[in-house]
Amino acid sequence: MSGETTDLSGAPLPPPPDWWVFRDSGARHSPADPLPPLPPAPPWRRFRQATDSPPLDIPVPADALDVERKLGACRPGTLDRTVVDLINAAIQLRRPLLVTGQPGTGKSSLAHQIAAELGLGRVLWWPVVSRTTLRDGLYDYDAIGRVQDAPAGPGPGGSRGPLPDIGRYLTLGPLGTALLPWKRPRVLLIDELDKSDIDLPNDLLHIFEEGEFRIRELERLGRSRREASIGTADHGAPVVIRDGLVRCAEFPVVVITSNGERAFSPAFRRRCLEVELAPPDEHRLAAMIESHFGPELDASTRELVHSFLEQRGTGAIAADQLLNTVHLLTNRAADVDEASWTQLRTALWRSLATDATP
Repeated sequence: MSGETTDLSGAPLPPPPDWWVFRDSGARHSPADPLPPLPPAPPWRRFRQATDSPPLDIPVPADALDVERKLGACRPGTLDRTVVDLINAAIQLRRPLLVTGQPGTGKSSLAHQIAAELGLGRVLWWPVVSRTTLRDGLYDYDAIGRVQDAPAGPGPGGSRGPLPDIGRYLTLGPLGTALLPWKRPRVLLIDELDKSDIDLPNDLLHIFEEGEFRIRELERLGRSRREASIGTADHGAPVVIRDGLVRCAEFPVVVITSNGERAFSPAFRRRCLEVELAPPDEHRLAAMIESHFGPELDASTRELVHSFLEQRGTGAIAADQLLNTVHLLTNRAADVDEASWTQLRTALWRSLATDATP
């Protein structure tokens, strides 16, 4: 936020470099606010939108509750300077940011911080599992529903009449929506890509390089139906796609998270900027608690933070496990008796590496 001059430890914050776009200021902006222009992309990362229509305005989110739920209160200086450098390099170069780190280090939160500070609207979230394919992120076509909705024919045998408009049965996924020709880049969070099938990261290479894809079902319509109005992952007004081609005007800000469960190919890593988030230290843990529970930590909460850090040295536990415990502490769960509170805390701080408690 403007006017803040100290980091989480109370030390003065140095002035941000002039080339930074994202400054980790804690500011929250909407696409409707007056926003500074983003720097131009390098020549090899500039894209020409597929039609002569004006670029699309980013939808204004209905409210800020989702951001507040994920980030808590506004706080500046929450990230290491090296991390902010790499975020800005990714924005300037229009390259995906590959974020690794243990669970609970704030990997997914980076996407929401960037979108909130730069006024880039709601984060488009694409959670990845082992069955996820590239098509899942691009678009969905409900062919069966379209056939079922066709009117019954007049003759015997129940023959179907003309099929309904195809646009009603097509919906762009989060990746497909991010690649629409927006005036400013959208923020796309590809969450836990390391859980994907082995082919998905390499399937993304063409998208990352060309900033476009084609909807084959629309291409087959031919010149008689050059345009179709289809839904998006924003669940708002449909957009018009011409000749089945979706091409960005500004490459999206792509944040890819990984828990390090697998390695990615050199070809994939070459197209990304990589950053590793360290587990939050005492200052950052205190800041997380203050952003959700209030500006001051009492003695019981500070003791809980110290105990958490000791436990983290002997087992893999995440920051959200600490937040859960603080919530119960504020609701007086520790007031019953010490033995019950210790048992509850041990259960909440179960190690993420094994089934054993830390």
